[in-house]
Amino acid sequence: MVQTTPLPTQQRHILCMKWGTKYGPEYVNRLYAMVRRHLKGDFRFVCLTDNTEGIREEVECFPIPDLNIHLAPGQRDGAWKKLTTFEGDLYGLKGVALFLDLDVVVVGSLDDFFTQSGEFLIIHDYPRFWRFGERIVGNSSVYRFQLGAHADVLENFRARTEQLRAQYRNEQEYLSHFLHKQGKLAYWPASWCPSFKYYCIPAWPTNYWKEPVPPKDARIVIFHGEVNPPDALEGRRNKRFRHIQPARWIAKAWG
Repeated sequence: MVQTTPLPTQQRHILCMKWGTKYGPEYVNRLYAMVRRHLKGDFRFVCLTDNTEGIREEVECFPIPDLNIHLAPGQRDGAWKKLTTFEGDLYGLKGVALFLDLDVVVVGSLDDFFTQSGEFLIIHDYPRFWRFGERIVGNSSVYRFQLGAHADVLENFRARTEQLRAQYRNEQEYLSHFLHKQGKLAYWPASWCPSFKYYCIPAWPTNYWKEPVPPKDARIVIFHGEVNPPDALEGRRNKRFRHIQPARWIAKAWG
């Protein structure tokens, strides 16, 4: 059983971020509903977004802070926008924040995500057989931090943008290495945030008749790569010759 350490009582925030057209307001609304069912007590649900249309009234919406970096014509800042959650003053929000990607599916209690000890907590990115050496990088689908406590993450990125974008593949790789060097990086228990792709889909050939299901101790199922929740619900994969049955539990989790 995972041991958690009570942390000082603080305002709890759930943060998410929505930009562009890939994810509609229904993703924000479903995420709020899942969190409300699985997190006891009070919290503020905050969405940083460029479009508030269709988002339910319980969600507090703020503009995504500007990264303040120079982009070449046609160059996009993409998921690097997540680094703006580390603004020294993020709209005056105070307390502890749990960031959740819009395409996660919550299937268990979230209470321990706010009591697990650690200065900065993130998913330990999933093992790949072709990667050797120490595995440092976290998956930023789920991370927790003290609001305003890691402003140097963003300040350093703004000061050295081109160098860091060339050095690191994405924002989670940069973030993980930066905080690891400071001794502040810690990981969620592995069972809490399983990958749908790696840990829910039955092994071949049983994937042709068995439904993908979350592992027993899962709290938040992470969708990355070629499968997203609506496709998984319908039994679709976005790669040829990789069959899955409909993951019907997703509809129940959405409520």
